Parts: sequence; structure tokens; C-alpha cells
Amino acid sequence: MEVKMEVGSDGVAVIAISNPPVNAFAVQIIGWLKEKLDEAMIRDDVKAIVLTGENGKFTGGFDINVFQKVQQTGNLSLLPDISVDLIINKIEDAKKPVVVAIEGLALGAGLEVSVGCHARIAAPKAQLGLPELSLGVLPGAGGTQRLPRLIGLPKAIDMMLTSKPILSEEGEKLGLIDAIVHPQDLIKVSRRWALDIANKRKPWVRSLHSVNKIGSLVEAQQILKVASQQVKRTAPNLPQHQACLDVIEEGIVKGGFPGVLNEGKVFNELVVSDTSKGLCHVFFSQRATSKVPNVTDIGLKPRAVKKVAIIGGGLMGSGIATTLIVNNIYVVLKEVNSEYLQNAIKMIEANVRSLVARKKLAQNRADKALSMVKGVLDYSEFNDVDMVIEAVIEDVSLKQKIFCEIEKACPPHCILATNTSTIDLNLVGEKLTSQDRVVGAHFFSPAHVMPLMEIVRTEKTSPQVILDLMTVGKMIKKVPVVVRNCTGFAVNRTFFPYTQSADMLLHLGVDLFRIDRLITSFGLPMGPFQLEDLTGYGVAIAVAKEFATAFPDRTFVSPCVSLLIKNGRNGKSNGKGYYIYEKGSKPKPDPSVGPIIEESRRLANRMPQGKWWHRLLGRFGRKQTHIYKSEEMDPNIWRLL
Repeated sequence: MEVKMEVGSDGVAVIAISNPPVNAFAVQIIGWLKEKLDEAMIRDDVKAIVLTGENGKFTGGFDINVFQKVQQTGNLSLLPDISVDLIINKIEDAKKPVVVAIEGLALGAGLEVSVGCHARIAAPKAQLGLPELSLGVLPGAGGTQRLPRLIGLPKAIDMMLTSKPILSEEGEKLGLIDAIVHPQDLIKVSRRWALDIANKRKPWVRSLHSVNKIGSLVEAQQILKVASQQVKRTAPNLPQHQACLDVIEEGIVKGGFPGVLNEGKVFNELVVSDTSKGLCHVFFSQRATSKVPNVTDIGLKPRAVKKVAIIGGGLMGSGIATTLIVNNIYVVLKEVNSEYLQNAIKMIEANVRSLVARKKLAQNRADKALSMVKGVLDYSEFNDVDMVIEAVIEDVSLKQKIFCEIEKACPPHCILATNTSTIDLNLVGEKLTSQDRVVGAHFFSPAHVMPLMEIVRTEKTSPQVILDLMTVGKMIKKVPVVVRNCTGFAVNRTFFPYTQSADMLLHLGVDLFRIDRLITSFGLPMGPFQLEDLTGYGVAIAVAKEFATAFPDRTFVSPCVSLLIKNGRNGKSNGKGYYIYEKGSKPKPDPSVGPIIEESRRLANRMPQGKWWHRLLGRFGRKQTHIYKSEEMDPNIWRLL
């Protein structure tokens, strides 16, 4: 970790940051950077300054380990002053021009420092972004004020609210980047640019004082109003989004410098909020998933996985196939007959089209992806696959049969994976001779969208297989989490009390749609019953069976799903479940499901003749209508439920 400065014969001081792997702005780095800038400003032989990073990167931004310390202690003084003391005092308002040379990435505080410089020169494909909102805060070093002044409000708001970076090529078109040059010429061109500013051959731009891209106050406030309405719809439980918009507006109304001061104040409030604590926890937890004792620390190297076979082309199988092919992994998809295979290919095509429609995938990449899947009806194409993922119904004997077949059909290095969400992997692979190759690859529906991937290891699964599957998970942009083989693994084990509570409430008389509404208003994307419609009733029945076997004294087995199936309902897959699903419209609560729910309550017999409710309501002095009609419930009643 160091910051070094070299002054050339041309009078340009090149200050380079080194803090592998991404040159993060650690507190010590910031201190050293201030010292080097001070030195450059007072040296007579320095006419201009170029700021850059070593090892092919400028900087990934502020060291968020400091966030964690602040959140644990509440001590805001641990946060260094980047916004005013570094960027304004030592860069933007300096008497000598500062040009930043960006290679690789400039994210978070890295981009904020960059927009505080007097010019920005970048290498091709450099990533530029402000991802702070994904951590529950907002850009706290002037980003909310300078970025809109450089590229205009609409794009600046989009970059901040989505936390998604852009490439330097787009940055040049927007006015964020002044020039793009080959990495080998980056420092040379940046030095020349800095001297041109010093010699008044190029403009000396202080972005905090620019207003051309903002437009009129009326126009700016209209843009912010539309963004605020969108935030209320898409992020109602994330306070940092609206706070970011408010801070931007404050700076437009009162001026850049007051905006920077207000930004710092709001940042300090957000960084100790529960939202930021939770999102930082998620960030560090996701990073921790890449380190697995006795797997990632024993010197193994991942083997290449170029071709994967998938058995079963239903909702899950087609989703897994989609996520593989859009990430350049060839897929052989096996089904039991031509009709099922044709339906599976159609689902994959629909998945890819939806990614294109949502601008998640370019059309040329979509065309290439669809050329990378081949449908088959037997195992003849399995002789050169690197991995097989079985994604059939939750039936132990069927899975055992399939695994015996693929062990014979596949090469000896092939990973044998199952997408089971509940079944003991020791049972799945108990008849195999190569049990060290058996592993769980549990995706979540829809598999081409949801980021989590459980890697389930048995006592016999080899570290090499686990490492290979972790690598595949990262290749296909999932968060791979290695868990042990136990009932429910990690996710369903976590969801067990959640879904049990929902089923109990339903059978104690609470309206199912009200339960879903309360859960979505709390912040989850959907409630437990809509989720059951989405994931499929077969999964719900299989999970319930496994938990009832493992924990008979703690499991309430609801008869509701079986009754829904009996009445011709299969959830989203056939358009009818608790909700009605029509193409092109949102799911709608189906009132006609009422008699099925009543029958389920009768069979479950959780509230015989309503006596349970009367005792409970009598204890708390509430009328029964309070339970059914109000969106609020006495917390004591919730506790008992």
C-alpha cells in the first residue's frame, strides 16, 4: 500500500495510488494522497499534476471496511474528509491543474475524485460508476452535485439510483470523459493535457461550478419529480433513494457548495441507518462466500467447464439452460419426448427474448446464446460434457435412476449435480461408484434472473468439484453459497418458519391476500402465497414432506396445495393458483379460491368452531372485524400467532 509521486522533466507530477487488488481509498491512502498533493502544489518544478492508479486500475472507491467500523461504534469521526478537504481544497480549487488518468475502473469515491479533477482521460472499457446506494448510503464526496453538472440530470440520476456503471466510451459521449486513449498512451496524453490546461490551451473546468447541463430550475425539478415517483414505486423501503434525489435538488436550488455540505450531512445520517447496516452486511457476506475452508485455500485450480448437460426442461431446467447459454456455456438439454423438448426450447427462447426486451442482453448476444443450446432425447451427446445438472421432479427413485445412467454416459471428470431443493444428496448418489462427484446445484426460480445458487456438499464431495461449481457460479453471475447436506439446506431451512407462519395464519382465518400484501409492504418482492404459485406446487409438496419427516413435532402440513391441484390449479404454470395469471398483466387475486381455502381450514381443524378466535379476541378485547379488515393488528395477537 503506497502513494508515490514522480516529477518529470516536463514539470508534470504523476501521483500513483497502489493498494491491491482495486486500489481502494483506505484511510491511510487518503492521508498520503493529501500529502503528495500538498507537496506538488508548493514545488516550483511542478506545473501540473496527473493522478492515476497502478496495476491497471485507478480505484474501486472508498474502503467500506471503514463503514463497518462506523456502524459498529457509531463513531463518525472514523470517516475521513474526502469531499471538502481533499476534492475541493486540494484538487478542484488548487492553483495547478489536476488531470486524472483512468484505467480499469473508477467507482464510488474514485469517480467522485475524478469528477473533481479538471479533466478526465480514460482507457477503453474503463468502468465508471457510483454504486453507493446499493450500500444504503449516497455518494458522499460530491458525486450528487458534480455528476449532474457534467452529464445532465437524467443520466446522472439513473447511474446513482441503479448503482450500475457505464463504460468510458459512453462516458465520452456524455461529456464525463474528455478523451479515450490506448492504455500505453494514457499517462503521456494525460501529462500533455495537464500542461495544456496550465498553459491555457485547454479549458480549466471546475465541475462544481458548471450549470450548462442542469437546465432551468423548472425543468430540473420536473425531472426530479418523475424520478421521485419512480422511487416510490420501485424502492419504497429504501430511504437512500429519495434522500439522494433530495440532496441533488438542494444543490440545484442553493448551489454546488451548499449541496456538497448537505450531501455530507445526509451521508452521515444514512451510514448509521439500519438499511445501510443491512446492505453492508449483505455485501460482506457475499464476499465471504468466495472463501471456503479446505476448498479455496488448498492450492486447487478450477477446471474449465465449457459444456453442460441438463436433464429436464421444465421451468427450472429451462431457466438454468438460459443462464448458462447467455454466459457462453454450451448446453445439451435432454427431455423424455419431443413434445416436452419442444416446449423446453420455446421456454428458453422466451427467456432470452425477455432479457432482450428488458435490455439485459443485446440482440447479437441473444442470437449467439440460442445457437449454444441443443435438444436431445437420449444420452448420446453426454460423452464430452463437463457437468450434468439434473432438474426433474422431487422423486428419489427417479433421481437415483438418472444418476446411475449419467455416471455411465458421462466422462470420468464430469460433475454430477442435482437441482433438488430438499432431497438428501446421500440418497441421490448412494448407488454410484463416483460419489465424490455428486453435488447439489440448487438454483432459484426464475433461474435466469435470481442471483443465489446453493452448492450442496456431502461428506464425500471432492473439494475440486466444489471449486469447479463455485467458478461456474461466478461465470454465470450468481452468488454461489456452499452449504452442507441437511434438510432444507440453507434457504428452505430459513424459509421454513416463514412459510409455516403464513400457513398457520391462513388456517387460523387470516385472509391470504392480506398476508401477501403485508409482506410486500414490508419490503419483500412478493408474499409467501404468490411465491408458492411461482415456484410450483410440486416443490411445495416435496419440501413439506421432507420437513414433516425431519421435524414431525414442529411441522404443520397444510392440505391447501393438494386441494388446489385437485381443483385444476398449478400456480403460474397453468395460469391459476391463489392468483390468476394472464399474459401481459400482473397477477390478480382470485376470489374463487375461497371455497378451497375454507375446505383446507376444515380439514386442518386448527380453529374448531371458531372457539380459538373467540378466546384470543376476548383476551385482547378486539372485535373479529379488526382481524379481518384492518391492515394493522395488535402486536400481542401477532406474537401469539
